[in-house]
Amino acid sequence: MKAVAKRLLTLLLTMILVSFLTFAAFDIVSGDPAETLLGTQATPERVAALREELGLNRPFLVRYFSWLGGFFTGDLGTSYNYRQPVWGLVAPKLKVTLLMCLLCFVLVSATSIPLAIWSYRWVGGAMDWLRTGFNQLCMAVPPFFTGILVSWLFGIVLHIFTPGGFPDLHAHPWGAFKHLFFAAVCIGIPRAAMTVRMMRSTVVEEMQKAYVRTAISRGNDRSGVLRTHVLKNSLVSAITFLGQTMAEMVGGSIVVEQVFGIPGLGRFLVASISNRDYPVVQTIVVILALWVVLAGTVADVLNQIIDPRLRTGGKA
Repeated sequence: MKAVAKRLLTLLLTMILVSFLTFAAFDIVSGDPAETLLGTQATPERVAALREELGLNRPFLVRYFSWLGGFFTGDLGTSYNYRQPVWGLVAPKLKVTLLMCLLCFVLVSATSIPLAIWSYRWVGGAMDWLRTGFNQLCMAVPPFFTGILVSWLFGIVLHIFTPGGFPDLHAHPWGAFKHLFFAAVCIGIPRAAMTVRMMRSTVVEEMQKAYVRTAISRGNDRSGVLRTHVLKNSLVSAITFLGQTMAEMVGGSIVVEQVFGIPGLGRFLVASISNRDYPVVQTIVVILALWVVLAGTVADVLNQIIDPRLRTGGKA
């Protein structure tokens, strides 16, 4: 429990630091949101009045701590562009992106671990070379290119879904699921390939250790030793890598949402940056940072549960 509490405290301090740096970055970036919103109607008087209305004339630290306090209470401020509460704009898009990334995580986990174990049986053979080549190809192809091919094949040719026409998540859940599924596949293919490569190497390394040779010499079945001992020891590396994969899905989702026309955080972030809608951008950046840090924290906690030696720095 002490280790978990320490990780959670580290997560909290990290997020506070990230929020401060994010707020500071957008405070010093060139361009005045008030001038951007007013456009051609911007005059010194109107700019000053709008800055007063938006609270931009207050000192930096006052604005930061006000925003930080609101973040913990759910009051994330008001969008400059939409003049609506930020959370009301972000929450529906967060739900879409979260569902897509969780679906991607399930697909990667359900396919990569069995494939890694299966590929171990072909080590050194012709099938191993074929698997290696296919694995390298999957890692090399970027998600946006896969998304274009998938949209053309399954959307335009086979008419399984309508590219760019994302339906309402509540009114048409099956149609929305098809969009999210194909997008999750595009994000997950390179990450599943990387997980297979990493875990296969771990399994091969574990199978060459003394405890495996001893267990086999005592008459234990090789497959049984693989399932009973090697798989458990390999899961530590697999969970760590899957945690990194969950964190990296953020970047992939931003690109893939553009290709599939999915109204998630990625598309909203790009549009908000173009509009200099800083309250929205700050909130999304902090949420994405929380996603990344939380994924690593969960992976560390799970590893400590699987392997208690990690709690004591490797001591039994």
